[in-house]
Order: sequence, then C-alpha cells, then structure tokens
Amino acid sequence: MKLLRLAALAALAAALSAPLPAYAFAPTEVAQPSGERWSAAQANDWYAHQRWLTGANYIPADAINQLEMWQADSFDLAQIDKEFAWAEKFRMNTMRVFLHDLAWKQDPAGFKQRIDRFLTIAARHGIRPVFVLFDSCWDPDPKLGPQHPPIPGVHNSGWVQSPGRADLLDTSNDARFRAYVEDVVGSFARDPRVLAWDLWNEPDNPGGGSYEEPSVQKRELNRIEHLLPEIFAWARSRRPVQPLTSGIWSGSDWTPTAKLSPIQRTQLTQSDIISFHDYGWPEEFEGRVAQLRGWGRPLLCTEWMARGAGSTVDTILPIGRREGVGMINWGFVQGKIQTNLPWDSWDRPYTQKPPTIWFHDLVKPDGTPYRAREMELFRSLRDKLPPR
Repeated sequence: MKLLRLAALAALAAALSAPLPAYAFAPTEVAQPSGERWSAAQANDWYAHQRWLTGANYIPADAINQLEMWQADSFDLAQIDKEFAWAEKFRMNTMRVFLHDLAWKQDPAGFKQRIDRFLTIAARHGIRPVFVLFDSCWDPDPKLGPQHPPIPGVHNSGWVQSPGRADLLDTSNDARFRAYVEDVVGSFARDPRVLAWDLWNEPDNPGGGSYEEPSVQKRELNRIEHLLPEIFAWARSRRPVQPLTSGIWSGSDWTPTAKLSPIQRTQLTQSDIISFHDYGWPEEFEGRVAQLRGWGRPLLCTEWMARGAGSTVDTILPIGRREGVGMINWGFVQGKIQTNLPWDSWDRPYTQKPPTIWFHDLVKPDGTPYRAREMELFRSLRDKLPPR
C-alpha cells in the first residue's frame, strides 16, 4: 500500500509540473467597468464561445463537506485527480465546487494556493469549475478542524452553511465577508481556468433537514436581502472576466413579469448568466426553461438529477442539450456526503437496506458508473456536437 501511495504521489507531482494543454477554444473575456452587470449581448456572446457545459456538483468522496475538502490537513489532491479522470470518461467540462468563508478566514494565502492547485489539476482534465462562495443549506453551525463522520443512512448529513447562522446575523462580519469575496474573486478574476462565480447557493433556503429555525428565518432572510446585492457589487469590483450568477430554485413563476421576492429579484436582475435548480419531471424542467427564456440570457441548470423524483439522465439531459442549457447535476462520486440516499432519509434513515435506486450521484467509489447507460448518454450527446 505504501508503494502504491508513493507511486500515486509521484504521478500527481508529474501532472502538476507538466505544461497545461490548450483549451478547445479560448474563453472570451468580458471585463466590465467596475460595478456593471454584463449586457445580455455580452453574456450571450460569452456563452456562444463555450462548448455545451456538462458537469456535476463536486466534492471528493473522502470529504463530508466543504471544510473537509479545503482545509490543509484534509485537502486530498490525489483523490481529486483520480476522480476527475473518471469525469473525463463522461466528457464533462465543468464542475460546480463549493468554497467556504471559514477556510479562507483560517488561512487566506494557503486557501488560495489550494484553489490554484485544484485548478491546475482540473485544467489537465479539461474541467473549468464554477466556484460557489456562500451557501444557505444544511448545518448552520460550521466549525473548523476535523469534521464529524457521516450519520449512517442519512443524505448529506455533514454539509455546512457558509456563513454560519451566527456569523450571518452579526453585521460586524460584513467587512470580513467583503474581504473574502474580493480576495478570492480578485485573485482569480482573469484566470481562464475558472468558468464562473456562483455567489450564493439557494440564499433563501431555510436550511433543510432538522436545521430549520422559523424563529430566526425572517432575520436571516432580511440579512441576505441586504447582503446579496452587496456581494454582487464586491465581486464586480474585481472586474472578473468570468460571469457572476446566483441560482433561483423556489417559487412557481420565474418570468420577468412574476411577483418575485427581493432575493429572487436580485438573483435574476444581477446575474450575468441565469442559473437555476430543478429536480422535477421533464415537463417541469421544460416549463422552467420556458419561463427563464424571457430574461434573454444564457441558462445554466446548476442542480438537477433526483432519480426518485423524476429527474433522470435519460429524460432531462437530452432536453438540456436540445435547449442549449448548461447542465450540472448533483453529484458525482458516491462518498461521505451520501447523496445517493434520498432527502427523506432525514426522516427515516436507510440503515437496514439501501434505496431501490440511487437518488443523486453518478459513480461508485471504485470509478464504476452507477449505470453504464448514463455515462453513454453524457458521451453520446457531446459527441454529436459539431466540431469547433
């Protein structure tokens, strides 16, 4: 085992030192004057220069959450390199990857160095990630250091919010949030290895699982209503050449004439490209796409695929290809986050037997596809694209 580990490390070192391959085509740069949203024409021109985007929400199998992925003691580049080689077999060209403000607070320079090393490995596998800066889902009390093991039989039992609830409600942290956004976005603002910035994942999500606290939810929403426009402005002040977005996920009507919440309105009027989440049946997905067409901007579905809820590779991915929608499913490798288990595992954990079908995820821990047919679809839909 020690010899195998040494061989893997040697191969990884060689990969890190090798020259970067040329991209299939260079991404266009759309550096705006500070503080200005891209025009629809600029956003559509940027999107026209991208190959059809497919990928997954990514965390390595050996990490239970964002902190375990990014802290120095548990950052595992060899595991990431191995799993991105599997992603190449699916012809994936992007991944949506969650960062965490506490990992930056703990060690800003080291955190950015790890991002840079991650980007080097991703580029060698033809992957340009979408980085997520903040997240309102699951555990509202993140802590640095070793993370707890998975709760047996429970979906995503260790994922943590960023910022944590206490930090979010304390307005004295705004200066730190600003420094985090400006430092991370600014450090990679002109880096062609980065595809886009997803500034806040589901900002109006009450938490999920057993973490919802109605007594503080209104205060949280009020804070995010104020913060989200500021975060867009802070990110734009760094003049990134990559688009900014925050994905809409709740509500029945996303058309430009809909009655939107303040958070939804910010998401749809400040995003350079429109991103959204949909885990429903094919007709629901088609309806969402139709609603969002009215905004006149490129569409990127940054969360989909919940097999037991009707969102499958067989039915949804071909629609995304037909409609020219970028497609990033949840998730990639079955691992410590256990998102192959359904959402209802929070109410009845799958400890006696596994679910009939996997809920999320595409690949088993040994690299074998959950269903070979799913990998074939990812490959065939991309292989049918005309050459560029």
